[in-house]
Amino acid sequence: MSAKNRDNKNRWRNITVGFRVSPEENELINRAVALSGLPKQEYCYRRCLNQDVVVQGNPRVYKALKTEFATVLAELKRIETGKGVDDELLSVIELISIILGGLKGEDANGE
Repeated sequence: MSAKNRDNKNRWRNITVGFRVSPEENELINRAVALSGLPKQEYCYRRCLNQDVVVQGNPRVYKALKTEFATVLAELKRIETGKGVDDELLSVIELISIILGGLKGEDANGE
């Protein structure tokens, strides 16, 4: 049995919550988790509770950004002048821009 899990407010986390997702949704969640730099559990419960997910720049986050940039670039090269851009790609691009803006100290509107 694992050690008791306590959060930063010293509350004991002893309840498990699970849900089903499609493979595509799982991929999007995994991308967002990697870009956040947070553990998956922390990321998921912050999003479920509508709390801010604050990205702290570290080597893991920068590596995830680099990987996602490469993926987005490959996908954009494949797309013919803006035709066939799917919603998943747009959501990943938006997430990357929000994270980079936050790392540069801008607000959500780029100011």
